[in-house]
Amino acid sequence: AAAGRPADEEVSSDSETESLSLRRRRREEAEEEVEETPQEKKLRLAKQYLEELRQLEEERAEEEEETQPADLIGDRLKEDVLEQKGRLQRLVAKDVQPPDLTSIRVLRGHQLPVTCLVISPDDRFIFSASKDGSLIKCKWEVESGKRLCVVPGGKKGTEERHMGHASHVLCMAISSDGKYLATGDRNKLIMIWDAATCKRLHIFTGHRDAVSGLSFRKGTHQLYSASHDRCVKVWNVAENAYMETLFGHQDVITGLDSLSRECCVTAGGRDGTVRLWKIPEETQLVFSGHQGSIDCIQLINEEHMVSGADDGSLALWGLTKKKPLALARQAHGMQDAQGLEEPYWISAVAALRNSDLLATGSHSGSVKLWKCGEGFRKLDHLWDIPLVGFVNSLKFSASGDFLVAGIGQEHRLGRWWRLKEAKNSICIIPLKQRVTASG
Repeated sequence: AAAGRPADEEVSSDSETESLSLRRRRREEAEEEVEETPQEKKLRLAKQYLEELRQLEEERAEEEEETQPADLIGDRLKEDVLEQKGRLQRLVAKDVQPPDLTSIRVLRGHQLPVTCLVISPDDRFIFSASKDGSLIKCKWEVESGKRLCVVPGGKKGTEERHMGHASHVLCMAISSDGKYLATGDRNKLIMIWDAATCKRLHIFTGHRDAVSGLSFRKGTHQLYSASHDRCVKVWNVAENAYMETLFGHQDVITGLDSLSRECCVTAGGRDGTVRLWKIPEETQLVFSGHQGSIDCIQLINEEHMVSGADDGSLALWGLTKKKPLALARQAHGMQDAQGLEEPYWISAVAALRNSDLLATGSHSGSVKLWKCGEGFRKLDHLWDIPLVGFVNSLKFSASGDFLVAGIGQEHRLGRWWRLKEAKNSICIIPLKQRVTASG
């Protein structure tokens, strides 16, 4: 009671001793971590991961009265090892059926073109952003289509007082645990949000031009950002800290993606290169193969990626080869632009993680689905899904049950054309799979 506790509360001295020893152990571990080598760090993190995995599977086994937790751990570890090596591949493309067009749902709310979107890891929510100043960021419920949260924008210079962005939002990312949402705008700012409540937590400054790409490293709160200032920055969102800056691109960076390894990939616009950045080593690998501006990029798994350019080409890459493994030219066909024949620009790409299914968007009037064939050495066109407007963002749900497209009357990076017949909207496209005998 003298210490400010109720008189009838029991306080265990054992628990206090345990908490003191736990704090001491954590402090010792933190001190050891400063002095450890990269190999020792990898070993420690691997042991920590195995222990967390064992505890998780034990809890799950208890809930489900599972009698063989060892098998569960073994299967999960095999899957994780294959994923790390880029060899985990679900062959789903051959069973995807053309979607029923009447089942496509359209969510309206943004006044100007939708520029970017993400899906929560549990596939329950969609976050979207646009060029408009009044509805900058929306949270949608997938099942009902309801708009749950709107963060209004403001005038330039009011960001500190105002909750939202004051210029076009160009990119967004969500952490793999669904806790943090990051958004980047033309005004050089990155904003960090609590994804559950849509409350703003931090503003990161440091880029000298528009922020054009964001990605959380899978399983962590480490955030990678790319900008028109040609550099990549690394942030620790949980600690509200800037970590480092990497340089190399010769033109604006237009897109960025990452998975669980401590690296990221970027598209370098008119410098004609795709780059893989190895963060600990501060080195980069340079890939080339497109003829035009590379405008979008996404990793398929830890060893393969896909990119699209304004020359109409879609490229499939292996991270060990400097040239594309497969290249589809004029992937969305040709258009008549002021009397000249030129390819439709590829404005968005998406990959169903660790599978052979891809999607591309343009302003050609359709989203196209593709299959990665012959061990990622071939691109086979599957289906066209009619959608009018600029497809500025594409994302597969984690389950692969649906594809979400962000549609605008204009391209997300400029105003070269305006399609008046298009609706600024979010389109949810259900994906059904053919049921096989074995399935």
